[in-house]
Amino acid sequence: MRHEAAFRFSADYAGAVYHSVAPEQGDYGSRSVVNLRLEDDATLALNISATDVSALRAALNSWLRLINVAKEMQEIVIDE
Repeated sequence: MRHEAAFRFSADYAGAVYHSVAPEQGDYGSRSVVNLRLEDDATLALNISATDVSALRAALNSWLRLINVAKEMQEIVIDE
């Protein structure tokens, strides 16, 4: 059984966030797959599929943290 989660983030700097974290996407062994795409200049779509709930939770924790850090860094750069 596959477990899946999907998120969409809207921000003026979605493109910058995408380009900073996109190289990390792909297959993580046989347990989870991450797909990140930029739907337009302001929307970032994150889809995670995993073989079990533990793998899904781990991937979600990692990816939501990555996106949050990239967003925070972009806000710092814009404010300066």
